[in-house]
Amino acid sequence: MKYDMKSMKAEEFINDGEIRETVAYAREHKNDKELIDSILEKAELRKGLSHREASVLLACDDEETVRRIYDLAEQIKKDFYGNRIVLFAPLYLSNYCVNGCLYCPYHLKNKHIPRKKLTQEEVKAEVIALQDMGHKRLAIEAGEDPVNNPIEYILDCIKTIYSIKHKNGAIRRVNVNIAATTVENYRKLRDAGIGTYILFQETYNKKNYEILHPTGPKHDYDYHTEAMDRAMEGGIDDVGLGVLFGLDNYEYEFAGLLMHAEHLEAVHGVGPHTISVPRVKHADDIDPNDFDNSLSDEMFCKIAACIRIAVPYTGMIISTRETQEVREKIIRLGVSQISGGSRTSVGGYTEKERPHDTEQFDVSDNRTLDEVVNWLMRNDYIPSFCTACYREGRTGDRFMSLCKSGQIQNCCHPNALMTLKEFLLDYASEDTREIGEKMIEKEIDNIGKDKVKDIVRERLVKIEQGDRDFRF
Repeated sequence: MKYDMKSMKAEEFINDGEIRETVAYAREHKNDKELIDSILEKAELRKGLSHREASVLLACDDEETVRRIYDLAEQIKKDFYGNRIVLFAPLYLSNYCVNGCLYCPYHLKNKHIPRKKLTQEEVKAEVIALQDMGHKRLAIEAGEDPVNNPIEYILDCIKTIYSIKHKNGAIRRVNVNIAATTVENYRKLRDAGIGTYILFQETYNKKNYEILHPTGPKHDYDYHTEAMDRAMEGGIDDVGLGVLFGLDNYEYEFAGLLMHAEHLEAVHGVGPHTISVPRVKHADDIDPNDFDNSLSDEMFCKIAACIRIAVPYTGMIISTRETQEVREKIIRLGVSQISGGSRTSVGGYTEKERPHDTEQFDVSDNRTLDEVVNWLMRNDYIPSFCTACYREGRTGDRFMSLCKSGQIQNCCHPNALMTLKEFLLDYASEDTREIGEKMIEKEIDNIGKDKVKDIVRERLVKIEQGDRDFRF
């Protein structure tokens, strides 16, 4: 197979030979100062890097150069996304699954995990619990099971989620993380008003992929890897990539992930809306030590920084798989979205105590949403609950053009402040409210246009008076 980023065949746009050559090239040139300087000079243009260029930066272990990489990643994140961090929560609908994935406790052979599927009334209860926390954006999750979790069930759940208006709460964006499916089903998801379609590759190494997915429809590497092309053919503008670091060599996964981003850009004119960077974690019958490709916190942070430099326009996501300490390190290197107050079990949000028997993975950051919001602000980040772009039609190539030009901040910054104001009034603790009001007052002065600044002040008053859901 020959490498071709414009090919629609998985083994050509994610080409094993090209990845292995890239990894070898990066290792060989990791101390080539002239080459690395030229790559960093290119990166400073904010136009991105190729998978091979970025791989050289990842391989470089010179301390001074690594500091330059980190500083550049931090600045690029600020240039494109400012100091905002978007907040979301996962909502697990069902853990019924027909696949045999070796790294996931939902695998078919796990007979001691309780199987559960939410009814629409239970979905409603979960959504109300999430709204009462302050969430506006969800990522729904479900195992692959055509009998228990057909596309009709997912669509019914989306309809239910959007229909719930509890007190001042409303879920304004539903992202969907479900198994690879058909163009027809992607059209149905588009028509249901989803935000981003998310699908983790898990590993780009086809040989290892097939070993890790021994049974079930997910065993088909090509069908899974080509899913984003079908999603875009089905009219979904925004797609989210990700690998599960630890399943294979991180250098291989890093190159494959960027090749996938390059492919989407080359074929569809729109790269990934988001890239997620989860690591293998302990779960019901899963021991991460069973996988010999684990990576250190330091390398994990370096991967995030290099992704930010290589794909400057993409949103980057870090979940509660990671500890507060790791999240604090990695956020400054390019992350723009984090989960907060997450429960990874089916029906977990309505339980007083965090249930563990149906968790997909152990949560390392167990803080409440209020505590996460408070922490972000103390670290000078604006917690944002904004969903405006999706609802204003700023998706796909329209979003990307605004993001690449830097104009998106004219919308995102004021929207972040207004949605933060809603959270402070409706859900925040007294301490969080006090910190937040000071942050809003300070950040209003950072709005570039006086007219926008005046409009924001007027709307903040109206929010105080009970109005909700203003957006630019």
